Amino acid sequence: MIQGIQWILNNAGTYDIRIVNMSFGAKPQSFYWQDPLARAVMQLWKAGIVVVASAGNGGPGAQTITVPGNVPYVITVGAMTDNYTPTYTADDGIASFSSAGPTYEGFIKPDVVAPGGHLAGLMDKSQQLLAATYSQFATGTYRMFIMSGTSQAAAVTSGVVALMLQANPSLTPDQVKCRLTASAASAVNAGGKAAYTVFQQGAGLVNAYNAVYSQAANCANQGLNIAKDIAGTAHYGGPAHQDPITHTFYVLDAKGFPVLADGYLWNQQYSKLQGYLWNAGYLWNNGYLWNNGYLWNQGYLWNNGYLWNNGYLWNQSTVAPASSPAATESWNSQE
Repeated sequence: MIQGIQWILNNAGTYDIRIVNMSFGAKPQSFYWQDPLARAVMQLWKAGIVVVASAGNGGPGAQTITVPGNVPYVITVGAMTDNYTPTYTADDGIASFSSAGPTYEGFIKPDVVAPGGHLAGLMDKSQQLLAATYSQFATGTYRMFIMSGTSQAAAVTSGVVALMLQANPSLTPDQVKCRLTASAASAVNAGGKAAYTVFQQGAGLVNAYNAVYSQAANCANQGLNIAKDIAGTAHYGGPAHQDPITHTFYVLDAKGFPVLADGYLWNQQYSKLQGYLWNAGYLWNNGYLWNNGYLWNQGYLWNNGYLWNNGYLWNQSTVAPASSPAATESWNSQE
């Protein structure tokens, strides 16, 4: 994968490569700035190439975002489903498998969500075993196959980004991320309250039309310096914290106070498809608190365990073994 990223960097000018879709993920084994794949992805973003990454399919629990979706700069995408009623939107919701944040460094992920339930796509001949195992989801004679996952949601979002760059080729990756998140719609319940927290839906459901015509500016990756991050002179943590007693996740504002607005607290409870509407009227669509970033000092070590924010102990028992592969074709139940 890293060799593939190097090829893209070498050939981006020749083939006008503007977007890289990364529909795969592996469990974090270090901080993002220490991970070789994450560092390679950061080089893409720095070079002006938009990176769209799947959030992972380890949800609905907290801190299940995979690499490279845990990189704060990139656009990380979770999955929503229409509950098999494409013309009826009131039962839409976040797919139960969609990974949730925050990242171990405290960043709020995913950034957005997109359709990722029971989507049809071409199945390569090399994947015939998968198609045979789940033959009930094969359609037609052109190797079309139905699958569910944040991989599908990332691909949809990459298509939206392509439309944005087609309309305005001068957009930088940070500008694309800003306009994409600014134009997203948050899921609310029948009472008008947040149906999910920012740790589950980020800014909300992508909207292709609104993203293309958005004029939002300076609202993504503020306070972060990717050049310093890559050089190792500065690394960053986000505003997410966890209460050591209740284990509730919450967000701090720029002054260090907990944000008490609807949707910023999460006790890790998950409700599935109780009737939601997508409404772009929530605070996090305007404030982008999770993009502000915090400069870390040199006192954090990755060895015997890292005390995450207000009491989350991250040690070797929470990470995947070195032999754990990235998942690209793992099967999710259809939603």
